[in-house]
Amino acid sequence: MILKRCVLILALFMSWQVFWNGPAECETQTANPAEHRKTSEPYTGDLSIFDSPGRDQRLQINRVMDIVGISPGKTVADIGAGSGWFTVRAARRVGESGTVYAVDINPESIRYVNDRAQKERLRNVKTVLGKEDDPLLPANAIDAVLLLKTYHEVAQPVTLLRNLRASLRPGAKVGVIDRNGDGEDHGVAREVVLREAAEAGYRLLKQYDFVKGDKMDYFLVLTPEQ
Repeated sequence: MILKRCVLILALFMSWQVFWNGPAECETQTANPAEHRKTSEPYTGDLSIFDSPGRDQRLQINRVMDIVGISPGKTVADIGAGSGWFTVRAARRVGESGTVYAVDINPESIRYVNDRAQKERLRNVKTVLGKEDDPLLPANAIDAVLLLKTYHEVAQPVTLLRNLRASLRPGAKVGVIDRNGDGEDHGVAREVVLREAAEAGYRLLKQYDFVKGDKMDYFLVLTPEQ
């Protein structure tokens, strides 16, 4: 009789444990790790394609530079510099008292921008061969950043944005110009960028649709949370 009573109490105790602990344990066992979103293959073709006539007007690049605060004496980062199309425009804007870091993960782009800066006599351009998850910029040095049609190619965007934060001065602005897409079609939805930026510790200051004017491109202005 005593043995039967002990068995019954043990069974009730185990049932109680399953009732309270079972769902949490099941969630742990069935939860899948977060998957990386799709990204586009970084461009490795003819870099001169980025210097198409009329691109300044389509992207309204002078207005973009005004909005992110690129002015004489500022230090700017062009992440995903490619041919240096934006780098040279920012370099002329900041003048000899400013600096533009042209960052790219493609060594050919770095060589191309170095040659271009030398030909155009822009001594305020510094090239950086970055990593997929880190732009490798100096700490507390950058006033403004632009990722121009590059974000959809970033394989580890949250980590890259987190690593970028240490390089930003107080009040720095990070501009992202891209087009709506599914990640692997050379575009990424603005909602995805905003979600990843928030995860990396940034908040949205402003968003615009004036670049290009086809309602596909968007321009986001971010800043680190304090």
